[in-house]
Amino acid sequence: MARMSVYEPSEEVVEILKDLVEFELAGVVRYTHYALMVTGVNRISLVDFMQTQASESLDHARRVGELLTGLGGHPRMRVAGLDESHRHAVHDILEESFAHEARAIETYRKLLDAVGDSSLLLEEFAREMISAEETHLMELRKMLRDLE
Repeated sequence: MARMSVYEPSEEVVEILKDLVEFELAGVVRYTHYALMVTGVNRISLVDFMQTQASESLDHARRVGELLTGLGGHPRMRVAGLDESHRHAVHDILEESFAHEARAIETYRKLLDAVGDSSLLLEEFAREMISAEETHLMELRKMLRDLE
């Protein structure tokens, strides 16, 4: 029986995956905080949106963590840094969310570039995550239109 070769990630790929786990966990904290702080006439729909974003961030952290540990890596037990503006107007929350999602895209693109064509699994995963984050940016952009 022929033995199949297994993808061995570079140290750069492992570090990016570790960063992504931390970043997605920070998203859980960020969006949970926003859900608690949002006020105004659209509060209920925005709370639902933020809670969904927090749940999705946790799902993303788990998925990245499974890939990381499946490749022999070990996630750090910490959350990426969180900036707190202490501004909780809906416009501010949506702008900060937009910036967070844009940083997520940058990091997943970094993963895609680091993987290149050496792992179809990681390449497709990175593309899927970039697509999801771009969808979030589009939704946030639509929400921000009414507030400008």
